[in-house]
Amino acid sequence: MLADAWNYLLAHPAQFWRALGVHMALSASALLLAALVSIPAGIAVARRNRLSLAAVNAANVARTLPSLAVLALVMPLLGTGFAPALFALTLIALPPIVTHTIVAMRGVDADVVDAAVGMGMTRSILFWQVELPMALPVIFAGLRTAAVQVISGAVLAAFIGGGGLGDFITAGIAMMATPQLLVGAIPVTLLALGTDFLFGALQRRMTPRGLNST
Repeated sequence: MLADAWNYLLAHPAQFWRALGVHMALSASALLLAALVSIPAGIAVARRNRLSLAAVNAANVARTLPSLAVLALVMPLLGTGFAPALFALTLIALPPIVTHTIVAMRGVDADVVDAAVGMGMTRSILFWQVELPMALPVIFAGLRTAAVQVISGAVLAAFIGGGGLGDFITAGIAMMATPQLLVGAIPVTLLALGTDFLFGALQRRMTPRGLNST
């Protein structure tokens, strides 16, 4: 079965590499857009109890929505293609990042902050040199979770014409062609596992030595 999938890949290399490129571009773009929105928003509301609670509750509700449902809701509004798929995947990536950002900022040790203020640090210096470094590992954990969700969810972009490796999977299912299905499924699985490993390694490197238990 794997040999048949390999033979199919060798017979369609251009189609595979094009689909892989679209899948990676779609996933990376969605993660970047979500981070640019979620991290500043999470930082902004973290110290406001009511806003942070509302944001976390909204994010938790959003996380319960199936990825396919989000894509289906976007399609009547934006149509089909790369852009609607990108918008939907960005929505999928928002909840874990904003939740982790709020939790990270609220979890900064108050005694450390008080000590820094007592040393005469300005609010800006306090944020960049104390609060953000301490919060960064947890924020990056949110990025790690979102990255894996987006790579997996990007498979469903094929249903709205977004392209990517999901094209092989949906075509393989429709035609009962296992080799074609595996050509899409195996790379997506490896891509998700590799991304999780890479983000985990980066998360450990970004953790300040004083906070790293290892």
